[in-house]
Amino acid sequence: MPLPDPPSRNTAELLKHNQSAWNRMASGGHVLAKPASESELQNPLQTVDGLGWLEGGIQGWNVLCLAAGGGRHGPLYAAAGAQVTVVDLSPNMLELDRQVAKQRQLPIRTFETSMDDLHMLANESFDLVIHPVSTCYLASLDRLFPEIARVTRPGGLYISQHKQPANLQSSLQTYTGQYVVEHAYYDNRPVPAATEPSKLREPHTREYVHSWNALLGGICRSGFAIEAVSEPQHAKPDAPVGTFGHRCYYIAPYIRLKARRHGSSSLKLEL
Repeated sequence: MPLPDPPSRNTAELLKHNQSAWNRMASGGHVLAKPASESELQNPLQTVDGLGWLEGGIQGWNVLCLAAGGGRHGPLYAAAGAQVTVVDLSPNMLELDRQVAKQRQLPIRTFETSMDDLHMLANESFDLVIHPVSTCYLASLDRLFPEIARVTRPGGLYISQHKQPANLQSSLQTYTGQYVVEHAYYDNRPVPAATEPSKLREPHTREYVHSWNALLGGICRSGFAIEAVSEPQHAKPDAPVGTFGHRCYYIAPYIRLKARRHGSSSLKLEL
């Protein structure tokens, strides 16, 4: 049987569907829509950069927090000394950023748009692009990484986190004591929706498996060199079967990447 053709674009219907899902999460106080806490804002760089990838600080940098509304990422990077732009598909998530920015007098501007449509942002305008888990909400990544590269200055950094393919392919619960592959690696349809609340699936969203070629290859083909890789540790081998920690012991959920834009720049990043 021939493999299905890859999706050519991210449809307006898909974007509207996921926008509505995130609006509901923001309004309902979902854990991913919780603004940064007082203690986190007191030590912002330590909060966002536990791996030390931003050693030396980001004072005065222009930072893009991509698909990162919710009152957390933007305020933390702004509190660390950056001029921050937050892009998100959900107006309700962006409103949380605006509220925190107003309360804290933080330099944050917001734009409501899909993460792969950054037409309102100038070429080579950011020293750092921060991109938390979200590529799974696009059916195709064809436009995404070239757009990120376009707005990142030569020598600038792109730090991102993604759901690993196996994470999205596999069952959330065990069958006869084992997790099973439910979704084909090359199947371009949305993965099966969660039937009950799960830390590994955001409620009512449509999510897609993206191959390593689409993720790692797409970043490299767009003009970045990957400098560091980390797999956030959530595994708990003694956790009850079927729980978040138990599943993470068998199936790594995320990958975090540090990449640098090719080219020279007059502004040297002290890293």
